[in-house]
Amino acid sequence: MGRVIFYEDRNFMGRSYECTSDCSDIYSYMSRCHSCRVESGCWMVYDRPNFMGNQYFMRRGEYADYMSMWGFNNCIRSCRMIPMHRGSYRMRVYERENFMGQMHEVMEDCDSFMDRYHWSSGCMSCHVMDGHWLMYEQPHYRGRMWYFRPGEYRSFRDFSGMRFMSMRRIMDSWY
Repeated sequence: MGRVIFYEDRNFMGRSYECTSDCSDIYSYMSRCHSCRVESGCWMVYDRPNFMGNQYFMRRGEYADYMSMWGFNNCIRSCRMIPMHRGSYRMRVYERENFMGQMHEVMEDCDSFMDRYHWSSGCMSCHVMDGHWLMYEQPHYRGRMWYFRPGEYRSFRDFSGMRFMSMRRIMDSWY
């Protein structure tokens, strides 16, 4: 199981709140959150309640001032634990929305859709069959990211109109 401790202030100061499962509104436990310690597991944290807004991936470690590290202009408002996945990773990525255009089945990280598949517009829909994945708005795992668990994602317009340009698996070794 995962465990993360959130702190009101930078450098693990102020009141704290310990979390071992998803939390849709950290504000109900503390008025702000500016640092955290991930003691186990992998987590996605969000700058808005109900798992909305910008997403940030965290694994075991200390985040004494994540706001300056990531350019956060807001504090953590909700979090989701990413379950450990043992087994294969498999996803179908599509050039266009609604599973249209070119399709590729992938089982490994891709640092650039443009270089590997010659998709200048990136990936616009996907079907995650196995594993947990992070997709990034820029090549080489940069920019804003989104977490994808098994399921169908017909359109990325729901993600602020983002076009994803790279992706990576969330590996067991990260836990």
